Amino acid sequence: MGDYQPETGCLSIIVLGASGDLAKKKTFPALFHLHRQGFIESHDVHILGYARTKMSDDDLRDRLRGYLAPSKGGEETHEEDVSKFLPLIKYVSGPYDADEGFLSLDEAISTYEKSKDDNGASSRRLFYFALPPSVYPPICKMIKKFCMNKSTGGWTRIVVEKPFGKDLDSSEALSQQIGELFDESQIYRIDHYLGKELVQNLLVLRFANRLFMPLWNHDNISNVQIVFKEDFGTEGRGGYFDEYGIIRDILQNHLLQVLCLVAMEKPVSLKPEHIRDEKLKVLQSILPIKDDEVVIGQYEGYRDDPTVPIDSNTPTFATLVIRIHNERWEGVPFILKAGKSMKSKKAEIRVQFKDVPADIFKPKSKGRNEFVIRLQPSEAIYMKLTVKEPGLEMKTAQSELDLSYRQRYQDVIIPEAYERLILDTIRGDQQHFVRRDELKAAWEIFTPLLHKIDKNEIHSLPYKPGSRGPDQADKLSEKVGYIQTHGYIWIPPTLSKG
Repeated sequence: MGDYQPETGCLSIIVLGASGDLAKKKTFPALFHLHRQGFIESHDVHILGYARTKMSDDDLRDRLRGYLAPSKGGEETHEEDVSKFLPLIKYVSGPYDADEGFLSLDEAISTYEKSKDDNGASSRRLFYFALPPSVYPPICKMIKKFCMNKSTGGWTRIVVEKPFGKDLDSSEALSQQIGELFDESQIYRIDHYLGKELVQNLLVLRFANRLFMPLWNHDNISNVQIVFKEDFGTEGRGGYFDEYGIIRDILQNHLLQVLCLVAMEKPVSLKPEHIRDEKLKVLQSILPIKDDEVVIGQYEGYRDDPTVPIDSNTPTFATLVIRIHNERWEGVPFILKAGKSMKSKKAEIRVQFKDVPADIFKPKSKGRNEFVIRLQPSEAIYMKLTVKEPGLEMKTAQSELDLSYRQRYQDVIIPEAYERLILDTIRGDQQHFVRRDELKAAWEIFTPLLHKIDKNEIHSLPYKPGSRGPDQADKLSEKVGYIQTHGYIWIPPTLSKG
């Protein structure tokens, strides 16, 4: 938020699950880059790792060192940056459901706070849960009992990772348990997709450019695709993935949150609650998902993983159609698509406009206008247009107006999503986090479909690794109105300083 005023007082960041993959690959590297850029400073921050694993402070630092990669422009000072950051990290070992561990943790935090106490300045405690949700309730009880901020004017905040349950009932039970211990203003449900640069650009593109305002509705837009593809499979995580599947893992959270930003009305202001109110209205306007507008798939070889049940119906691919029943979007299909072991790796939003009425260039026209926001890799925003091919004849071709970030912003460091979201948490900005009523509305949309899949009432279709997924998925997209442009491929521009 532009009017943010820095807070004073010491800051303790406690990473719960410090010995795990998420902590070493995402949480600690994000903290490192925030420290390197001066957003958290050595003189007022203390970082504590907590986990069951027995190890020393130096053991944890040695584990993390290899994951603290230099960022663009920081190669020359990297070793110096690492040597300044690692001493800030200390480690406490203990169980997640017993008093003694959290008494030790509170003692470690309090010792640091007392060492920094300058005229009773407020202390701030941020707990990052890099752990599975099954342990959230006992940990929340322990934090509430032993580890809350004890200064006046300070705060205690918790950051929790998805999955927030497996369906509506389990999610509500988890929310109820956490909600009894912490206020909504203290709970930050992280969805890292909301921290991505191009997702954050959506509000600006939509509401700061008059160009889009009259076009952004069912009169002009034929369909919207929100796509997430990975070119690799479950890679040893098959047993874990099989409990959830691609819909719970990607569609119900990441892609649905992006859909809200694409479809929402202009908020009253940029205050977090105003933005989240508009997102909730979108979710509440979504009609029940129709069985005949769902295609799920499972890549061949998925069940070869010994940790996956031989009769598993868990989808590794899904295409489904979301329909929003309101004045702006009536009749416009939102096609959500996600898959593992696909032909390519990418995530994008593709807004396809309707055909030009009374087109005088038919049948020479090559395709529809499309506005594409490419989230990863090669971040870009481009508009597909029909133009005249250079030459003596009147031939049309598809081209693009292209804003490719690597070319346009060559010297700018695009922050990782986790960096931005942790910084937002420190600043108390909940705009890019999921509110409890949003979470409930999202599960209400997907739970009936998920229960049908769990009961084998909808079957996963096989598809070959490295393909586009089951053929039926492309047929579904075509049936609801998407027209693919053949012969056109967007190519990221090459870097040049001109």
